[in-house]
Amino acid sequence: MTDQAVDPDGVRLPRDAAPEGRFLGRTRELKELLADIERAGLDTLSGRKAPRARVLLIAGRPGSGRSALAEELVRRVTGRYPDGVLRVRLSEPDGTPVPVGRAARELLEALDEPAPAGAPEDELAEALRTALADRRAVLLLDDAADAGQVDALLPDNPDCLAVTVSSGPLTGIADVRPCTLGGLDTKSGVELLSRFTGSVRITVDPRAAERLAEQCQGQPAALVLAGGWLAARPKAAVADLAKQLHTDPGAEPVVARLLRLVHDSLPQAAARTLRLLALAPAGLADPHTAAALAGCSVEAAHTTLDDFAAHGLLHSVGSSVPQYRVPGCLHGELGRLAADHERPAELQLARARMLERTVRLLQSCRAITETDSPEAREKLLALPPPLRFPSPRAAADWLRLRRPALLACARLAVADGELDTLARRLMSQLVRAMVAHCGTRAAAGDLYDVHNLVLDVAERRNLPRERAAALLNLGDLDARTGRTAEALVRYRAALDAGREANDPYATGRAMESVGGAHLDLGDYDRAADWFGRALAERLARGEGPEAARLYGRIGAAHTYAGRYGEALRDWRAAVAGHRRDGDVAAQARALSELARVQEYAGRLEESLRTCREAVEWARRAEDTRLQAALHLRLADSFERLGDSASAALHRTTAEHMLAEEAPESDSEPEHGANACEIRSTSAED
Repeated sequence: MTDQAVDPDGVRLPRDAAPEGRFLGRTRELKELLADIERAGLDTLSGRKAPRARVLLIAGRPGSGRSALAEELVRRVTGRYPDGVLRVRLSEPDGTPVPVGRAARELLEALDEPAPAGAPEDELAEALRTALADRRAVLLLDDAADAGQVDALLPDNPDCLAVTVSSGPLTGIADVRPCTLGGLDTKSGVELLSRFTGSVRITVDPRAAERLAEQCQGQPAALVLAGGWLAARPKAAVADLAKQLHTDPGAEPVVARLLRLVHDSLPQAAARTLRLLALAPAGLADPHTAAALAGCSVEAAHTTLDDFAAHGLLHSVGSSVPQYRVPGCLHGELGRLAADHERPAELQLARARMLERTVRLLQSCRAITETDSPEAREKLLALPPPLRFPSPRAAADWLRLRRPALLACARLAVADGELDTLARRLMSQLVRAMVAHCGTRAAAGDLYDVHNLVLDVAERRNLPRERAAALLNLGDLDARTGRTAEALVRYRAALDAGREANDPYATGRAMESVGGAHLDLGDYDRAADWFGRALAERLARGEGPEAARLYGRIGAAHTYAGRYGEALRDWRAAVAGHRRDGDVAAQARALSELARVQEYAGRLEESLRTCREAVEWARRAEDTRLQAALHLRLADSFERLGDSASAALHRTTAEHMLAEEAPESDSEPEHGANACEIRSTSAED
């Protein structure tokens, strides 16, 4: 708030419009809210400790400055809450309530707390309450749609404070007294106008300025629009605008009337860009989005967006990537302007251009990470210069800052129902870019949502191949977060879809995944049976490497079941298969497992010979960690045989190997091993 005068639901003034950098007006409301924090609640009066966080409610219609007041209140009390401020919006720009699970996940991410991918909203809400149980923090819940949203996110901790912004009272939240906002007083309204127009035009005709502030009903959003209109016309008098509003009262709210006045006075190209911003996903626009919507160059769109922000039509989000937020109080009005001036086919075409531009940016974002791939470099060079990123770091920053808009773009594309081909391409590229820059684990929550959207499209369009891919990806994410039973259901459904699509890859993959789920559930007989079915598919298609790997999985199932004879047979088949394929690293690992099973079966001498052979192949594969693990196993075996000297020698060798390996492994990125674990949702690149 240090660089803004007022925030009428997101309409922030540029820095030079508020040189004093202080909050404007609302002195009485602030005093009441600050006093309400210390007010004794009903529980305190009855002798009980308050069970939950104190809730302060700021109620007012969009454009009344309610968000600005909430931010100013939070700024003043932040020092009392050492664990900081957590912010989340509970409504989309079009008024659609944000699901509680998504809001809880955002708050958990802000706290750096784990939020399991695909977890139900009650589990996420409980995780949030647990995370806040021992903290003193402020929750700013902006634009709450109903009491249920707020209640689900409230911490069971009286040391926390929840500042909630809503259009009206939240019936159902106990012990809450709403602070209901009206308009600014006339003096504050005139001062807000003067920050756009300068003091001279106000001083020349103070009564006209007062009349204009009254015609704006003291609403900050209306005053900002009026001030921006005057700032764009240095020769216009304040009385000119006041007279125009007086002679054309209209039945619309004053904000809508002023927005139409501003829109109609803009050049044709700028006016079209402004109204098409109603299509910006999550109300967030950048130069690429605006350029695609309006069909103009990126440079022209950037200049236009800057002009809009300078005159109060947009809020510039300060970051390394240019980004602008459409104020919530203007979003609906811009949508009505677009409906009045654009044919439905033109709006659909604008959406399609925006989606296509987003797909190409995501392709560029991913391709720049594949510096060793000639094909990726060729595709990157084929893109127009404005779509290329100068470095992987710049691409990662763009992906991080545009993430809310990208996810909203995917949701809107699916909800549209008429852009399924583009929607599928968008989600495919979004998954690939997230995995490339963040890794599967870090992006798991977002990936789960995207794969669910893919599943929606696949089911609506009856696309069994895409349905199988989405179900496999969702099953993998369920399995990683311990929901094995749910994963098994997904894998079986994916198998049915793969068979329907006659897709051998999906069918074989689903069979193996079903076996893996049974293995995790401890049903080793079914696991071996399903691995065997997948093996038969691989052998029938002559897929040697995959068949060798599946022999190992069958051997593992038999090992867990204690059937060492069958396990030895399958592990030997795995070793032979990897040897035929020339996969030295896989052969070393299979020999290691064969030696383990021989030891379990009581064949210690055979285990020692196999283990030594595995060490040699691990050395050829330059797998230092496997070599160290095998030396430790040899040490244990020699100790059981009573050969302490040999045991000490192998143990020392392992310790030296691990000591040399540690610095290298510490420098590797955490997500490196997981970057390719999830299959793309589409074959299209």
